[in-house]
Amino acid sequence: MTLWGGRFSGKLDPQAWALNASLPFDRRLALQDARGSLAWAKALQGAGVLTQAECDSICKGLEKIGHEFEEKSFIFQESDEDIHTAVERRLGELIGPAAGKLHTGRSRNDQVATDFRMWVMEAIPALMQAITSLQEVLLKRAEADEDTLLPGYTHLQRAQPILLAHWWLSHFWPLQRDKERLAQVRERTSVLPLGSGALAGTSFPVDREALAKRLGFTQASTNSLDSVSDRDFAAEFLFGAALTGSHLSRLAEQVILFCTAEFGYFELSDSFSTGSSLMPQKKNPDVFELARGKAGSLLGHLTGLMATLKGLPSTYDKDLQEDKVPVFQAFDTLMALLPVLGGALQSLTIHVERMQAAIDPAMLATDLADYLVRKGLPFRQAHTLTGQAVQRAALQGKALNQLSLAEFQSIDKHFEEDVFRLFEPRSSVARRNALGGTAPEAVRKQIKQARRKMQMSE
Repeated sequence: MTLWGGRFSGKLDPQAWALNASLPFDRRLALQDARGSLAWAKALQGAGVLTQAECDSICKGLEKIGHEFEEKSFIFQESDEDIHTAVERRLGELIGPAAGKLHTGRSRNDQVATDFRMWVMEAIPALMQAITSLQEVLLKRAEADEDTLLPGYTHLQRAQPILLAHWWLSHFWPLQRDKERLAQVRERTSVLPLGSGALAGTSFPVDREALAKRLGFTQASTNSLDSVSDRDFAAEFLFGAALTGSHLSRLAEQVILFCTAEFGYFELSDSFSTGSSLMPQKKNPDVFELARGKAGSLLGHLTGLMATLKGLPSTYDKDLQEDKVPVFQAFDTLMALLPVLGGALQSLTIHVERMQAAIDPAMLATDLADYLVRKGLPFRQAHTLTGQAVQRAALQGKALNQLSLAEFQSIDKHFEEDVFRLFEPRSSVARRNALGGTAPEAVRKQIKQARRKMQMSE
């Protein structure tokens, strides 16, 4: 049974049917379709389209269908073109001809848009919770590594010493933005299309505002043409997912580097590593490499949907059948990835001595320039003079702190005996105590702020 066959005298070509059918993926909207149909039945009864007895019968049948979906006992038929067809067909089996009244005043156009929005509204909190769990791992690592020094990098070159806790938190905050972004997407998704019909709205006096409230939406849509075609929420969800994937990829890339023999700062747990089929000595960071790779897939989902949407005319077109699979896949990817990354990060071994040994005196050159500024020189001049000191040490094959006082003073008279007190990494870190800096006091404040954000997520 199709929902549209009356105008046709022949059957759809089997291959065309297979291409057209969306049940293989939109069956994931089963519970949402049952709930949306139940609310629509009550709206029709309120509009005088259904008698109370008809409404009760339809609602009872839909509740049974909902239970079948929950218990995974619902039996799909080959004739089910999509989830809407399956539900209506099963309803007819349960209650008879009265099931045919349920679709009064609605179209699959507004029906699927409603189901899809409901699914996204329910998926977002689950995804946010998974992100929160990874944030908890990062925050606990920051609390544990509060006193550990790490070489900071720009351009993958050693730059300045920082606290490892500060580095962990640098990956906490992008995830916090991801959650805030997803919360905003959920808010914009919470607009009810149901009652828009195929494109022009329904001719029955359905109370759409009450319907929106019954289904958990904050408002009903204001334009029926826009309502059935609007997939901004799907694109925004995919953007949020892609950006989350990008943040996870950046974290993964640094962990991969830090686990190499060349760095040796981190060591992977056996539980989250793989080996080589040829080289017995290998310990591969596949979990993190997959995180890096899946970021590309997440970006592809977004790009694909945007390409689909860009040229569509007004209202509903069958192209929009392509909206759900990328959203489902993006959600599934992140829900699989996030907990594994959390476990892998939690089980990392940190080689504190290796990180500390990698902090070269040249990484304190900025402290040297700041020293001259405090002596009264303009920073640009101090920068140039410090660069000359770095160059002289490099030409002599010395560490920066191995230059003699005389050599410093030959560069500029403002260098005095106290210059050698600058070459202590912990002192350098402690000097960066402005809000958001890497000083221990500033990082402790940052940890408290992060903890407050976590408590607000509970």
